[in-house]
Amino acid sequence: MKRYLVTGGAGYVGSHLVLALLDRGDQVTVIDNLRQGHRAAVPAAARFIEADIADAAALDAALAGGPWDAVFHFAALSLVGESMKLPFRYFTENAGYAFRLIEACLRHGVRKFVLSSTANLFGNPERIPIDEAERIEPGSPYGESKYMIERALAWADQVSGLRSACLRYFNAAGADPAGRAGEDHRPETHLIPLVIDAALGRRPEIAVFGNDYPTPDGTCIRDYIHVADLATAHLLALDALETRSVTYNLGNGQGHSVMEVIRAVEAVSGRRVPVRIAPRRPGDPARLVASSEKLRRETGWSPQYPDLHTIVRHALDWRDSHPDGYAD
Repeated sequence: MKRYLVTGGAGYVGSHLVLALLDRGDQVTVIDNLRQGHRAAVPAAARFIEADIADAAALDAALAGGPWDAVFHFAALSLVGESMKLPFRYFTENAGYAFRLIEACLRHGVRKFVLSSTANLFGNPERIPIDEAERIEPGSPYGESKYMIERALAWADQVSGLRSACLRYFNAAGADPAGRAGEDHRPETHLIPLVIDAALGRRPEIAVFGNDYPTPDGTCIRDYIHVADLATAHLLALDALETRSVTYNLGNGQGHSVMEVIRAVEAVSGRRVPVRIAPRRPGDPARLVASSEKLRRETGWSPQYPDLHTIVRHALDWRDSHPDGYAD
């Protein structure tokens, strides 16, 4: 039985990774400050430590409970718009605290580290889909903070032999197919749960920011990947660390427009989604889709739930059974 420490394991993507580890028989400890995560998202089979990785003593105490086969790092601020207003908060809390975590891992003999990074490293990509050769030019302080962590991990490998995997992706979506976990952000900023709420009458309408982009229906195209497929990708990236550090871009293989998401929610729910066309938001590219070719080639990863309607169905099932999220 292998043992893993997961920071941010009470959050959306982190909790699904915890489920994937437990499902294969691993032992898991979650460390989370519950500022964005939910205690109810942590399965009973996982050990839970309520602490902030900014707390050096608490972090050392958690890592002293090893030995650990690897650390998975999900704990982070993740709102792009907020990072534009509070850049130094993101540099401090995302990058600075991650540096502290990496250093603590080295002190406690951790040899493998998996980072949940972001495709926001590519603010204005020259090629779509975006592969690992694309020029890195972060689209926000949030993206910059994640790139700082990637660079720190590269140096930790070069100087101390800490192998790391960095996974860069855009929009996690959906929910655990068995209904054990789902999406509960407060406030919610992700398109699919917002559209579902509009379909269920929990919000008055969906604002579509621009319908005159150079895309088939005029609305922006984005990459949506099932959260369970993301968890699987993190496990496969961990396996790759047996030989070297790795970096992978991660996507579903195709993008979907805002209107396609709205129509999918209508089709799955059987309800109409009220829509309001609003002006474009500054800086929104017409199309952002990540390539997963390197990940597929090197690890054999393939999404189990690539279909948009399946992603929406799992998200809707979770929302139906948990109308108040984890408060239920």
